[in-house]
Amino acid sequence: MRIAIDAMGGDHAPEEIIKGALMALELHEDLHIIFVGREQEIAKCLQSSTIKYSSPRISIVHAQEVITMEDHPATVYRKKKDASITVATRLVKEKKADAVVSAGSTGGQMVAALFGLGRLESIDRPAIGTVLPTLLGPKIMLDAGANADCKPENLVQFAKMGDVYARKILGIVNPRIGLINIGEEPTKGNELTIKTYEQLSAQAGINFIGNIEGRDILAGKADVMVCDGFVGNVVLKVVEGTAGALTTLLKEALTKDTRSKVGALLLKPGLKGFKKRLDYSEHGGAPLLGVKGVSIICHGSSKADAVKNAVRAALECVSSDFVKELQDSLK
Repeated sequence: MRIAIDAMGGDHAPEEIIKGALMALELHEDLHIIFVGREQEIAKCLQSSTIKYSSPRISIVHAQEVITMEDHPATVYRKKKDASITVATRLVKEKKADAVVSAGSTGGQMVAALFGLGRLESIDRPAIGTVLPTLLGPKIMLDAGANADCKPENLVQFAKMGDVYARKILGIVNPRIGLINIGEEPTKGNELTIKTYEQLSAQAGINFIGNIEGRDILAGKADVMVCDGFVGNVVLKVVEGTAGALTTLLKEALTKDTRSKVGALLLKPGLKGFKKRLDYSEHGGAPLLGVKGVSIICHGSSKADAVKNAVRAALECVSSDFVKELQDSLK
């Protein structure tokens, strides 16, 4: 399978992006990486890499420009025709790659997917589906930031797409769909959540369990958590911040004196597992659901491990023929 990597996107590009892709190459024998970006910079990183790789399984497609976080996505898409994310997405459109992975501008990737790949039938707005760690295993939340303002119909579509993803990728047989709200009662919330609740309750073929509150998210009460992109992005950043804060507090508590350090040595194996469960990089990237192709959005601060796992997520979507399954399900 051929995965196009936006080598220039992200806070740590291109070094960490290329390192993560090479790590993925070691793990997946049927993987071919297409690095997209400034050819000389990519070649330099490959030459200095300490990770051994097979040259025939790597190719480079030159793209001189980069869409930055400061660029206005829709405007710059028309101006920077040679941007790395635009070229990488075009490779998927032209069937020269099976998926694209980027840690660059989320807005740039959204626009490139919308114009370059197009929306699936029955989908008005694509959504970012982020996998969150919970007490009951990984669950998906969408939208995580693509659509700040939504209509009830959009959230119903998000629920349907999340249902298919939970079944096909997370392996959940009958996913529980929960609407993120400020209370469990059907009448709680604003106009958007009240009307969405009514529409989801009337949907056949999905297991809608009603409203879920903020405390239910990490408890794993729902397998698919639905919200607009404004709420979803706030939830995502709070979860990431909480995980980082907990890790810092634990480190301070376990290194403050000799007794604590001895206890930390005994707890070390368990603490590693704890940190791994909270680490967003373990889940790699978030799929952009609702477009005609596999586009995986990574955190802007992604390092090698996150990129490696994002490639794994892309491979899972491709091997399961997820886009076709999603389109058939929506029909």
